[in-house]
Amino acid sequence: MTELLNRPIRVLVAKVGLDGHDRGAKIIATSLRDAGMEIIYTGLRQTPEMVVNTALQEDVDAIGVSSLSGAHMTIFPKIMEIMKEKGLDDVLVTGGGIIPEQDMKTLHDLGVGKLFPPGTHTEDIVKYITQWTKEHRNF
Repeated sequence: MTELLNRPIRVLVAKVGLDGHDRGAKIIATSLRDAGMEIIYTGLRQTPEMVVNTALQEDVDAIGVSSLSGAHMTIFPKIMEIMKEKGLDDVLVTGGGIIPEQDMKTLHDLGVGKLFPPGTHTEDIVKYITQWTKEHRNF
């Protein structure tokens, strides 16, 4: 997988807002790391601005946002807005958590990538990020 870019795929795993449940985010981060990706974990209570600034500083290929608090319809659009302002249009924004299917569709229409509900196999997330990176970040 890392041979696509001659370097590991770089993924920022973020917990935005006041949601203090980070077990799932840590499991995903570990699974992505075990698959050969380089992980930057922001820790808890990040703002959308902090997430996008870290993504810029760390030159990531993807941002994975964990959302369990019900704030996904605020968090994801704000991240997308800031990314657009900063010209960060070649970075995948994906994530997961408790997000209703209709909201997933709305967020996808805003440019957010695939969103994963609880119980998703980590291999599916690894495959998705790998394939997306191969198609969009192969430079």
